[in-house]
Amino acid sequence: MTTPLLAPVHELDAQPAVSVGDQVMTYRELREAAAAFVREIRGAERVAVWAESNLETCVAAVAALEAGIALVPINPKLGHGELEHVLADSRPDAIAGAPDGELPADHQPRRVTVDLSARGGKLPQTDAGDEDPALVVYTSGTTGRPKGAVLPRRSVASNLDGLADAWEWTGEDVLTHGLPLFHVHGLVIGVLGPLRRGGELRHLGRFEPAAAAAALADGATMLFGVPTMYTRIAREAESDGDIVDGLKRARLLVSGSAPLPAPVFTRVEELTGQQIVERYGLTETLMNTAVRADSPRRPGYVGVPVPGVEVRLVADDGTDVEVSDDETIGEVVVRGPNVFTGYLNRADATAEAIRDGWFYTGDIGTRAPDGYWRIVGRRSTDLIKTGGYKVGAGEIEVSLLEHPGVREAAVTAEPDDDLGERIIAWVVAEDGAPPQERELIDHVAAELAPHKRPREIRFLDELPRNAMGKVVKAQLRDS
Repeated sequence: MTTPLLAPVHELDAQPAVSVGDQVMTYRELREAAAAFVREIRGAERVAVWAESNLETCVAAVAALEAGIALVPINPKLGHGELEHVLADSRPDAIAGAPDGELPADHQPRRVTVDLSARGGKLPQTDAGDEDPALVVYTSGTTGRPKGAVLPRRSVASNLDGLADAWEWTGEDVLTHGLPLFHVHGLVIGVLGPLRRGGELRHLGRFEPAAAAAALADGATMLFGVPTMYTRIAREAESDGDIVDGLKRARLLVSGSAPLPAPVFTRVEELTGQQIVERYGLTETLMNTAVRADSPRRPGYVGVPVPGVEVRLVADDGTDVEVSDDETIGEVVVRGPNVFTGYLNRADATAEAIRDGWFYTGDIGTRAPDGYWRIVGRRSTDLIKTGGYKVGAGEIEVSLLEHPGVREAAVTAEPDDDLGERIIAWVVAEDGAPPQERELIDHVAAELAPHKRPREIRFLDELPRNAMGKVVKAQLRDS
């Protein structure tokens, strides 16, 4: 028998394990409900879960993983065509959800419901090995249909243990967050993370700054969020002392899934004395780098490689970028036990992404002299070649966000007969009179090299974002 991924679930009893809103399960209740659900899915190769933010999703995840069955988290907000594709591609033996959940009635496979009150004794031991699949998580599909990233059991175990080392994460910690549970941030790091340590998760159900702060005031020690959440926290904390007081009590505030704007980092620090920790990861790799709990924190920097993970910076010609000047950009490539085994049913895409054992992330970044990494965008959407220079959209966005009249910013490129590509900035202004276009262009030109200035500013009421808070730049370019 192999070592369980979540050994504390087998061992602990009366300690609180996970709650969603007002519903709470102890470790014993979680174990026995999961054991009962295993009987519903025994013999399956893959089981999908309709991953709403509820206890049923958590029970289904524990049951599948501890029984050695690959879990396929399904985003409940998928469109009809997307859902058809994910189910046809992953071919789960069953799809699980809450008894009152909105499971798709017109789709195969068979539907099974999770009964939180059911009790099944001990969880079974599994023969599943390190290389056997733990999860199949579908990417966002920004370049074609979503692909199913197959994460083996060693990926989950090694990465959660590496993060525990980086963040001094123990069973004494109580994590709170309001992240969706169909993504690796909310499900793997945010649910399995505390359960592997023997700690507690208090899921907010729905994210609200006041609820997050109340959880921290009531004993939670860590908060996970995405930049849009911290932006709301900073804004609402301006007029709510309870939010300030709650955040002051946190041991660790962690941000990920998208770059955290420097003004948000600074404002949270000014209000609470807390410096937010950033980290960098992908569906295919889980977390690659993280700012360590005992290390300096700087806005825009995602720290150093997680223990066991190797990270390189590669130039266009395939050679390593040897300099660490925080200026020279390249593609981030990763190797380690955290890396997935490949895309389900997509040997072609796997061969393109994994070369000589290294996963080519498609992200572009820089490395500072002290070893800290900075991610400046996606190669496909954020690497701009203008006037003979290579520019990362992310650093221009950071500069724009430092202007007091800018609430949100995104940068794209358009073809230009003279420059090759011209830089376009999309801006959501702060309340009040928006800044003038020339004022923002000059602001960037003063902060960065002149060739990095936007050639045009386009104002919007809001930026299009996906469920994880990332800006969907394809929609900007199509608008």
